[in-house]
Amino acid sequence: MDETTFQFFLSQSARDYAEDKIKAGSWDVETAMQLSQDEMTRFLPEGLNTEGAYLYSIVETESDTQAGYIWFNVSEGRNGREAFIYDFYVFEAFQGKGYGKQTLLALDEEARKLNITRIGLHVFGQNNRAFELYKKAGFAVTDITMSKEL
Repeated sequence: MDETTFQFFLSQSARDYAEDKIKAGSWDVETAMQLSQDEMTRFLPEGLNTEGAYLYSIVETESDTQAGYIWFNVSEGRNGREAFIYDFYVFEAFQGKGYGKQTLLALDEEARKLNITRIGLHVFGQNNRAFELYKKAGFAVTDITMSKEL
């Protein structure tokens, strides 16, 4: 990912994360954007140059058009190097065309090169499409948090 694309990613990712947290009932509308930006700063303190952060553009090769992005960080875990996907998004015009599946396969290859033994992620409960994609890609549920509105 280059710096121009990173700036676009940063604004879109922060906005999308804030909206998802509002939908999930975790954050208030008034504070969500600031909280989201704070999280981005916490996990990407040096932007594109943050040690252990990997940000990639998903590109439609025929037209050389950006089709989405993926961001994961790598750290030492209990059983070796672990990756955590913080954001993964395929733009709407490219959804349902295999870009998500291909990106996760490419991530597996990259993770092996980086000697990563585990890949984790969080998916919002209302994002069933992503949940199904992750299950098909071999991810297993490790924790479930539920709530009920009264």
